[in-house]
Amino acid sequence: MTFTIRSPRSRVLATAAGLGLVAGVALTISGTAHAHPSPADASTSTASLPRVTADDLLKIAEEQIGITENTDGGGTKFQDWYVTSQRAKETVERDGGNVNAYANAPWCAMFVSWVGEQAGIRPTVGWDAYTVTWAKWFQDNERWGSKATPGAVVYFDWKKGESIYGIDHMALVKKDNGDGTITTIEGNTGNGKVEQRVRPKAEVVGYGYPQYAA
Repeated sequence: MTFTIRSPRSRVLATAAGLGLVAGVALTISGTAHAHPSPADASTSTASLPRVTADDLLKIAEEQIGITENTDGGGTKFQDWYVTSQRAKETVERDGGNVNAYANAPWCAMFVSWVGEQAGIRPTVGWDAYTVTWAKWFQDNERWGSKATPGAVVYFDWKKGESIYGIDHMALVKKDNGDGTITTIEGNTGNGKVEQRVRPKAEVVGYGYPQYAA
């Protein structure tokens, strides 16, 4: 298996830091790719979940705007939460490395994971530290597409590729601006913050669609 590290930021988590696969890192593979567990159990019923709308989820995300990582690229509550979660143990079992390495890892996926957890709809939003596996989960469950809708999980490739294996970053869609751009709420931006951003659709690989209440 060969790993190719790519990142939208100068700071990336190298294999030597203890994680083979993390958010913001693209993967070149020979052989079998993504082992289980997946970002959520596809068999999980959503009937017992809280009735959460896309606006409800986005409000939680917006309340985090301004949170900033420390000089080591860590220190956010999203990373701290993920390190102590069951999911961190599962992803280390899948990808290798050490759970504590997530504390300073690129955290765009951990941010979206945390928001889904706080909203109480993690089984339909998903959770992971690796963007590609998460996007594949949406694809496998036929909740993947090319339309920007509020509350969708959006995946970016800064080189404007179309393959999920080139994904560099992920965020939540706030709205389609109707001019070839989308407004997003995202963690682990180039400034190391949670921010609202405007991104060109040309950089979008695709969208994952959680199930929301009407």
